[in-house]
Amino acid sequence: MASKLQKWRNLSNRIDLISRRDALSTIRLLHEGPDTMEELLDRHLAKKEKPPLINDDEAEYLNMRRLTSTRREALSLYRDILRATRFYTWTDSRGVLWRDVLRENARKEFEAARFETDPEIVTRLLIGGSDAVSSALDKLAEKQKEMIERKTRGEQP
Repeated sequence: MASKLQKWRNLSNRIDLISRRDALSTIRLLHEGPDTMEELLDRHLAKKEKPPLINDDEAEYLNMRRLTSTRREALSLYRDILRATRFYTWTDSRGVLWRDVLRENARKEFEAARFETDPEIVTRLLIGGSDAVSSALDKLAEKQKEMIERKTRGEQP
C-alpha cells in the first residue's frame, strides 16, 4: 500500500511540475512580449505614416486651395484695415486726412507683398498686419476714453 501511495505522490508531483511549466509557458504565450529593444520600440512608438503619393493635378489643386485660403485672409485683413481707418478723421501736418494716409500706406504694402509665394512669409505678414490693426484700434480707444474723461472733468485737451 505504501508503494501505491508513493507512486501516486510521484505522479501528482510530475503533474504539478507539468502544469506549472505549462502555466508559465501559457503566460509567456499570452503575453508574447518583445524579445529585443527594437521590437519593443516598434510595437509602442507611433509610426510616422508616409503621405500618399499624389500626382501633379492633385498637388496643384491643394496648392490652389492653400493660396485661396491665404488670399481670403489677406482680403479680410485689408477690409479690416479699411474699416479701422474710418475712425481716423483728423488731418496731419499737410492737411491730409489720416484715414487717407493710412489707406494709401496699406494699399502700398499689400501691393508690395502681392506676389509673395512663400507660405511662411505670407503667414507672418498676415499675423503682423492683424496685430497692428488691433493694437492701433486699442490705442485709439484708449485715447478717446481719455478725451471723454477730460471733457467730463472740464479740462482742456
